[in-house]
Amino acid sequence: MTELEVLTIGRVGVDLYPQQSGVPLAEVSTFAKFLGGTATNVAVAAARLGRRAGVLTKVGGDGFGDFVRTALEGFGVSSRYVGTSADLLTPVVFCELDPPADPPLLFYRLPIAPDLTLTEDEIPWDVVDSVPLLWVTGTGVSAEPGRGTQRAILRRRGRRAHTVLDLDYRPMFWPDVETARAEIGWMLDHVNVVVGNRTEVRVAVGTEDPDEAADRLLARGVRLAVIKRGAQGVLIATESERWTVPPCPVEVVCGLGAGDGFGGALVHGLLSGWDPHRIATYANAAGALVASRLACADAMPTDAEIEEMLCT
Repeated sequence: MTELEVLTIGRVGVDLYPQQSGVPLAEVSTFAKFLGGTATNVAVAAARLGRRAGVLTKVGGDGFGDFVRTALEGFGVSSRYVGTSADLLTPVVFCELDPPADPPLLFYRLPIAPDLTLTEDEIPWDVVDSVPLLWVTGTGVSAEPGRGTQRAILRRRGRRAHTVLDLDYRPMFWPDVETARAEIGWMLDHVNVVVGNRTEVRVAVGTEDPDEAADRLLARGVRLAVIKRGAQGVLIATESERWTVPPCPVEVVCGLGAGDGFGGALVHGLLSGWDPHRIATYANAAGALVASRLACADAMPTDAEIEEMLCT
């Protein structure tokens, strides 16, 4: 792969989706296996849109780790920076498609996920310095040594454009909200783009009101605040302007990957130099398309599909 345009850092794993929708896990008899993990899905989504993407993460020394590397390369995403924790297992996530819009997840990441064991000597610092877009997540600072490593990455990056924080708040990864707010809050002072839903911005800045949350993010030096509002669309704000982009109506099959599809389209828009309103409109359509499909990485749309959605 030629020089990367985007490097995402964080969660990777194997998603197991029921092949029987609308029933509890206890009644599911068969599952389908897919590549998953927020940072991974965003890289796949960006690659689907023609971007040269890579993921900085780690897997276990098992067959699922082999699957992750093979799947990444199949999606056109570099696996060069996927390390291995030989004594840990590649994370597995079971999805319960009931309800489909916001299905419960069952994470198997104990005693710790390999992606949270990244250390500073495993970081490609030349890529951190040079890549046009760096994508980090709130989950990445939920435990050590990953927390300290991601902090070191952001200090080294120096808040250069584009340094993007996906708030990615998952309560099961944190001891309490206060700890999450403190650790994610530190990151706000070291990035220039923040994206999250209303729950995530409440954790990060203490309010889920989109406009107030945008104000608080911008006051911390963030240049672009993107707040996903579900059925109410998305708010995107800069110091001088803000817009609310309405949702794209679809029949929801699985809402899990919609945010990651949105993220990959956001990456594409930022790298393309689009204005914020166009970025939000395009990303909104991408997220809607993913919500209308089963799975995450496999469901990421092409540019032609997004443009067709925008024209309908």
